[in-house]
Formats: sequence, structure tokens, C-alpha cells
Amino acid sequence: MTRAAVYGTGSWGTAFATLLADAGADVTMWGRRAAVVDQINAGCNEAYLPDHRLPAGIRATTDPAAAAEGADHVVLAVPSQTLRDNLGRWGGAIPSDASVVSLMKGVELGTTRRMSEVITEVAEVEPERVVVVSGPNLAREIVERHPAASVVACVDDERAEAVAAACATQTFRPYTTTDVVGAEIGGAVKNVIALAVGIAEGLHMGDNTKATIITRGLAETTRLGVALGAQPMTFAGLAGVGDLIATCMSPLSRNRTFGVNLGRGMTVEEVVAVTRQTAEGVKSCGSILQLAREHDVDVPITEQVVEVVHHGLGAREVVARLLGRARKAETDGLEA
Repeated sequence: MTRAAVYGTGSWGTAFATLLADAGADVTMWGRRAAVVDQINAGCNEAYLPDHRLPAGIRATTDPAAAAEGADHVVLAVPSQTLRDNLGRWGGAIPSDASVVSLMKGVELGTTRRMSEVITEVAEVEPERVVVVSGPNLAREIVERHPAASVVACVDDERAEAVAAACATQTFRPYTTTDVVGAEIGGAVKNVIALAVGIAEGLHMGDNTKATIITRGLAETTRLGVALGAQPMTFAGLAGVGDLIATCMSPLSRNRTFGVNLGRGMTVEEVVAVTRQTAEGVKSCGSILQLAREHDVDVPITEQVVEVVHHGLGAREVVARLLGRARKAETDGLEA
């Protein structure tokens, strides 16, 4: 039987643990909070996925070494900006031959490292053992077994296929790719674009507006990804436009919802106080902009989201700035 460890007891980590268990794996989750661990061992995770019963094959522990023992696949689902500190504490417990699966969608503040780069650097895991899962992954829909598909990315084809086999179920279809960079950039930047779409929704703007932001957001995501060595076609797939659509349009998306509140005139601090959480795009937008500038890539939507989140720019001013930019050819910067 496949043995999997999942580090992180949030909604997406719990949803992926559910997929693994549904596919027949023996799953141990690691969590920092004993109360959540106790809930999981009782068959639920009311803190993040209320009213959902977990499969029988999932247990949890607060002991990181116990979680990793004998694991074929170690799944990392902690907040992206905490990854380095977490790996510094328990990265040494990861078995030397295990696949290390990243569910995280962000770019590290300060270093502009992608999550796979943090894993290889801090946990000293070879790049060919690092696997990235990305796509339209709204956790609530996954645990309710709505049909969905995602991308499993690894430079080692065989390892990608092994992880895909471990999470494939009757309602979840994983595809494989070797484009780790593309999968990670698509997953990170879409959160920022979803904030922008949410802002437009909060301003009561129409579907034309939101479709425009999504499409131009895909363009700047592709420009950045290609500049970093990604394959352009990745952004036309599940890790690109698929994830972008789900995150930008679903009311289940935390980034979109956070943006809606910003568009209604709330400050970042006010939104955090009401929702008691910070969306990933809020955390990563500054590092994504820094990464783009380091590679001389134009990312105007990301730039304006950073102005709102970090510099207090009014939401309506964002629209005026974007529409006031110099006109250009639609495919400028995207030509092969």
C-alpha cells in the first residue's frame, strides 16, 4: 500500500489527503494545532472543511517525524511564506527516497524563490524528487467529489506518473508534465489576478471587465513564465487558464473574495479582521512583482494590485491607471 504524509491541515491539504485516501493510500497528516489534529483523528476537520467526513484511511499527528516515517510521498501544504521555517524545523524527517509534493502556490518574499526552489535549498531534496500539483483545485469541490482535473509536474516523468497514480480517483484526473516552472508560476500569479477580478466585482463592474482582467492576466502570467523558462503551452492548460478561471470566478476562492471586499472600500487590515485570514495573493503579490522586475517583464495588473495592497491606492484608481496605459498589439511580448 502507498504511504503518504501530508504536512498542513488546511482546506487544500485536507482535500488532497482525501484524494490520496480515496485512491487507496495510507495517509498521515501533520498539523501544528493539536485541536485540529484531534478533529482529524475523529474523522472531520471542522476548522477548515465543516460538515465533511474524512475517509477512514486518514490519521493525524503533531509529531513531524512520525508523520513522515515510511512515506513514499511527502505532501507539503503549509502556507507558502512559512515553508522555509517549517522545513528548517522538520525537513530532515523527509525520507531520502520519497517524492516531495508541493501544493503551495506562491513566491517567497525577499528571495523570489519558487516553492520547489525553497524545498531543494532548505531540505536538500534533489530537483528530480520535487513534484508540483497545480490546477483548478477548489478544496470544497474536491472533497464533495465534483469531477476535476489537475497537473502533476516533475522533471522526472516516472515520478510524476507515480504521484499522479497515487491521487487519481473516479472524480479526480491528474495529467503529467515536466514543466515545473510553468505549473508554479501559473499557480502563483493567478492568485494576484483573482484579487484584481474581485476588486472589479466589488466595484460592481460587469463581466466584460472581469473577462478582460482574466485574459490580460493570463498574458502577463505567460510572459513571466516564459522569461523564467516555462513552456508557453502550459499556460493554455489546467495549471494556467484552468486554475485562473476557477480562482477568479468562484465564490469559493479566498483571493477573489478578498478582492471583492477591497473593491467595496475596505482596507487590507479590515478584510483580515472580518475574514480572519489573508489570501495568498496578498502575501505573494510583492514578491511576484519583484521577480518580474528582476527579469524585465511587464506585469501591469500585478503592479496595480501591489499598489492597492501595500500602498493604499484606491480601487477605482487601479482601473483608471490600467485603462490609461499606452496602447499596443495584443500579443506584444508573447510572440514565440
